[in-house]
Amino acid sequence: MVRNKKIIILGASSDIGVETVKLFLINNFTVLAHYNKNKKDLAKIKSKKLKLFKYDLKKIFQFEQFIKKNQRLFSDYSYYTNLCGYLKKIEIKSASVKDYYHHLNVNYFSNFIISKYLIKSMVKRKFGRILFTSSIGTKFGGADNTFVYSTSKYLNEFFPRIYKSSAKNNVLINTLQIGLTKTKMNLIDKKKNLKKRVNLIPLRRMAKPSEVANYIYFLLSENNTLISNQTLNISGGE
Repeated sequence: MVRNKKIIILGASSDIGVETVKLFLINNFTVLAHYNKNKKDLAKIKSKKLKLFKYDLKKIFQFEQFIKKNQRLFSDYSYYTNLCGYLKKIEIKSASVKDYYHHLNVNYFSNFIISKYLIKSMVKRKFGRILFTSSIGTKFGGADNTFVYSTSKYLNEFFPRIYKSSAKNNVLINTLQIGLTKTKMNLIDKKKNLKKRVNLIPLRRMAKPSEVANYIYFLLSENNTLISNQTLNISGGE
């Protein structure tokens, strides 16, 4: 039995994030949930074990100082996942360095910064679970207008390899490559385009946020005793 049932969830205000927060709370975890602008759905969750913190991860250098300043607080957590999905739809020929910069800061560098401190303390206590997230778009290169997003998410698939040696201290690290999911962000797309995209999925449907949350929970829970240093795909067969 793991004593320290405390998890940090970045990007917790997303549809998948909210479902993940609920699942960990049901399983008696203390949850430190990050959001940027919208905490409406998180605020509806009534639990003494839920703590919220706001931060704009595009301001990555300030975030690094924030983590350094509060590293004693963050090092007390044995579980971590990042469900941030900053996406600005822009074709690569029109993308600026600033566009790349913002995507990388939110979707990749936030992981790079916080995981350094967390892994150190997890290795010390000889237990930890970390799950980074990527996108099915990394498998195909993404659409023309999501290439920048897919590039930033793809970098998260390298973390399990970089931190491979942590497994000997029971710190299991994976990346979850998430397929098309029925989220507000995806439902904005035109009905015609969405139907065409869904037809490319062998299962012929989008995932539900609650389904994705179940996989996230399993990979981060103490029930996962063997899966480490992997990039796993949940996409309905793509």
